[in-house]
Order: sequence, then structure tokens, then C-alpha cells
Amino acid sequence: MKLIEGAPIAETVYRECLASFAELKAAGHLPGLAVVLVGEDPASKAYVAAKDAKCRELGMHSVKIEKPASISQAELLAEIDRLNADPAIHGILVQMPLPAHLDTDEVIRRIDPAKDVDGLHPVNLGKLAMEDPSGFAPCTPAGCQRMLVESGIETAGKNVVIVGRSLLVGKSLALLMMGKGRGGNATVTVAHSRTRGLASVARGADILVAAVGIPRYLGADHVREGAVVIDVGINRIADASRKSGSRLVGDVDFDAVAERCEAITPVPGGVGKMTIAMLMANTVRACRMRVGL
Repeated sequence: MKLIEGAPIAETVYRECLASFAELKAAGHLPGLAVVLVGEDPASKAYVAAKDAKCRELGMHSVKIEKPASISQAELLAEIDRLNADPAIHGILVQMPLPAHLDTDEVIRRIDPAKDVDGLHPVNLGKLAMEDPSGFAPCTPAGCQRMLVESGIETAGKNVVIVGRSLLVGKSLALLMMGKGRGGNATVTVAHSRTRGLASVARGADILVAAVGIPRYLGADHVREGAVVIDVGINRIADASRKSGSRLVGDVDFDAVAERCEAITPVPGGVGKMTIAMLMANTVRACRMRVGL
């Protein structure tokens, strides 16, 4: 069994970013990312802090904007308009989830598609479906695909089952893996928690992607011998043996399936490492596109 760890692959992406960044800097340009955080959700605050820290580590321009949970829709849209107009900002990310009184779809649509480095604007999703390389793919699906490519796992002609139908992961990853080129040309089935006979469907996968958001939802019955498993889930569960009283697990029961797999991603330390890496890559690319390099 091969463990597909995110950290070394993310470092490959960062080295590419730095090489591109050096060319931009020599031409007088500095990639800039703005991340907007609304409210006090601890997980969201941690994610935003990690993104800000990585930007600064790479030498990019980073703007972290924190707004109270009480912010109005009009105030948040005005903030996005300001960032859309700021020439020093090449990428804009609004951290999800937003408080319930805000219209998430309207917020996403307000972001300039050329600065939508999270890849969720309808224009970018349309470009993803059309295989238009000028768009931005959502970071987590792009990270999953990159992990497969860098690990030497062939996808062409393979049966891929994605358990999870969210726009953020499942639907977008299906488009990426059906597309032509490296990491694509697969036959993709998108399943979910209501799929009839899910275990049988999942066992048909050469590559199984778990993105259902339920701790250890997929077990040995869902994984055939020799499959590759990509676990996107990050779930916190109680664990009295830990000082913190909890631990992180994926959507796959790792202990039950690991020995059946050709390769598998760990949680933590797997896909999560790639999400920020692909965000940085998208931001650098957005800068290059904006300045014509």
C-alpha cells in the first residue's frame, strides 16, 4: 500500500509558483490575494490564517479582511466591488460557509471571474465544463487531480467513482477527470449518500474519491482490492485518548481499507495540504493573465 501524502506534492506546486513569481517580480508585478472572512467560525479562521501565512511565506501580497457576522449583504457586496477594482489584488476568495442571512450565490457571482481563484463563479464553472484553460478550477478538485498525476497513477480509461455531489468537490472533480489531458480521460460515476447499492457502485471503482462529509462513511465493503482511494473528508470526532479530546478523520475508514488499496491519502496530511497549494497556483496564474505574461 502506497501512502499519497499531500505535503511533498504541495511543495512541488510551491516551487512552480516561486519560479513563476520570480518572472513576475522581475517584470515589476506582485501577485496579490485577498481573503474575506465573515464571522468567528474557528475552522474558517484557521483556514484563513493558513492561507495568509502561505502567501506571506511565498512573498506574495496578502490581504486578510475580517468582517462581523452581522454584516449586511449590501456591505459584503460593496467590499467585493472594492477588491474587484483594486489593481493590486489578482485573486479574491470569500471563505465559506457564510452566515445564514447572506446569499452565498450572489456573493460568488459578484466576484470578477478573472479574480475568482476559488473557481466557483458560473463563468469559471462553464469554462471548466468546456475545457477552456483560461478559467480557474476549484482548488480541492484540482488538488486531487494533481495528487493522482504526481503519484504516477494513470486515470485514462479508468473507472472513477466520486462519492459526493457538491459543486465544491464532486461535480467539479467529475468534470476535471472526464476532461482530456493529464489526470483526465476517465469514466466517471458520481454517487452520493442516497445512491442505491452504494457499496456495489463504489467497489466498481479503480479510483474511489470520498467527498461525502460523513466521518468514516466508506468502509471495506466499498473498496475493491487494488483500488486507489482519495479521501477529501476532514471531520473532527471525539477521542478521549487525545489531550484535545478529539481528532481528525476522513470520510473513509482508513484502518479498515488501507491494506486493500494500491494507494490511499491520509487524513490529516493528504488532500487538505493541496487545497492551499492550488489556491496559490491559481493566484499566480491570475496575475500572469492580468499582466499578459
